[in-house]
Amino acid sequence: MNKNSDEEKRQMETILKQVKDPELRSQIEKVVPFHGFLTSGALIGIQMLNIARRELDVQNGERIYVTCETKSCMPDPFQILAGATIGNNGLKIMNFGKMAVTVNKQAPEGANNVKGIRIILDPEKTKDYPKLHAWFLNTEKLPHVEVLPILLAAGEKVYSWKFVDIEVSVRKKKRIRCCKNCGEMFIQHDNELLCGGCTE
Repeated sequence: MNKNSDEEKRQMETILKQVKDPELRSQIEKVVPFHGFLTSGALIGIQMLNIARRELDVQNGERIYVTCETKSCMPDPFQILAGATIGNNGLKIMNFGKMAVTVNKQAPEGANNVKGIRIILDPEKTKDYPKLHAWFLNTEKLPHVEVLPILLAAGEKVYSWKFVDIEVSVRKKKRIRCCKNCGEMFIQHDNELLCGGCTE
């Protein structure tokens, strides 16, 4: 929270004291040190994760796969609270600039697809919360300390979700090749002879 003023820190502490759900408070307390401070996007990520866990019946410790459609703030709770990271292939970021996420559990052995859930922050529903709606559509610059209490009060009422079928990709054997240009080793995805750095 070092980039926030002392007044903003006090306001943030007041907001956190209003969180009565001990599980949600614990989640926020885990995300804040990783993300730096509590943002509206990070709280949206937490709320979306909780919807996905319930709707997909995700058990404690069960692996999930996540595709976030923005790189800003929202992916961090999935990394900290669900262990879905870019490094372990549990998190993909498709930077479409949307407040949307798709979550699925691991597919059973031999399955071609798996049921997932796509969750969005729904502008039709945020209309019921004018300041949140203005923040979401960027028609008014609002600090997080003004948006967070609205998100906490609204809870799941500002989200929409639907179940989706997700195709399970077949894992190919990793092929390591020496780049014909720079001489460094790289993972070959197709039959390319140059690494990504040399083809840019």
